[in-house]
Amino acid sequence: MKSPQAVAGAAVPRTAVRARSGMRAAGLLGALALLLAVLVLSLAVGARPLSVGQAWNGLLHEDSASYTVVHQMRLPRTLLGLLAGVALGLAGAVMQALTRNPLADPGLLGVNAGASAAVVSAISFLGISSFAGFVWFAFAGAGVVAVLLYAVGGGRGATPARLALAGSALNAALYSYVSAVQLLDTASLDRMRFWTVGSLAAAQPSTVVRVAPFVLAGLALALLLARPLNAMAMGEDAARALGARPARARIAAIAAVTLLSGAATAACGPIIFVGLMVPHLVRALTGPDLRWLLPYCAVLAPALMLGADVLGRVLVRPSELQVGIVMVVLGGPVFLYFVRRPRLARRPRGGAAA
Repeated sequence: MKSPQAVAGAAVPRTAVRARSGMRAAGLLGALALLLAVLVLSLAVGARPLSVGQAWNGLLHEDSASYTVVHQMRLPRTLLGLLAGVALGLAGAVMQALTRNPLADPGLLGVNAGASAAVVSAISFLGISSFAGFVWFAFAGAGVVAVLLYAVGGGRGATPARLALAGSALNAALYSYVSAVQLLDTASLDRMRFWTVGSLAAAQPSTVVRVAPFVLAGLALALLLARPLNAMAMGEDAARALGARPARARIAAIAAVTLLSGAATAACGPIIFVGLMVPHLVRALTGPDLRWLLPYCAVLAPALMLGADVLGRVLVRPSELQVGIVMVVLGGPVFLYFVRRPRLARRPRGGAAA
């Protein structure tokens, strides 16, 4: 029979774990409140500013003076930013866990560039100009580059430096191809010029409806990967001992990144730094445990995405900056800060135990 001291000693860690879980849950509720506030701002801010009451009336009442503005312009844009933010934030978190590279991001390591190259080829050579037409090309391009990156970077023996070099090379080559196609085909250039900088401005209700199933499927797959990727962070042997199957988990992780990055890139164009910044910020709140990190990323990444879009509408009013440009301006200094941190460069952080 255990002594009272032993029982008390065992109760302390359980109490601490429960307290930490409570803090994480409260933080997640706070993140949801922040996302809700940004959603309201996205509906209210634009070339024609609306009050919160006007935006609410325009959302619910057909006879409202702001109904057309909200439903035809602001709501599709907001929903598309929400879906794309979820997709890019989760794709970045899964890539960082899979590659154990703290600087992994679909935009920086060439996955978005692969989707972009495939979509630009479809637009220029096949005349495809709708999301329904080129989304499959985006998935193919993202998937090929994700597999190629993992293979060229060294597979299971990949290091952050090798992956960064492989990703940079693929990124440069693919975007050079995209630029060459645009310069040689001026008609396609007109169709692609907003898409290639990353934009939510041309969002349509049909695009939102079509992209949602892919993002939701990628979201579900990413959340299911939390425990296997946590186990893999402790090493292949430890992961197998905990019941994980590393080979299957890697394939599923690549599939999730392909779904999420391909859908977001097809709908909005290549947008970088969302998948890099958000997981780093979230880790400071949750630690490396993917069971908490992934839900936080799914909430805070769209908040960042829509916040950047709202900022782009305000800075140069009555014109606007595309969200891809705003994210580059915001993410560039953050990326340099992460690169200069010796601890991040030497020792990428993995997940927690399953």
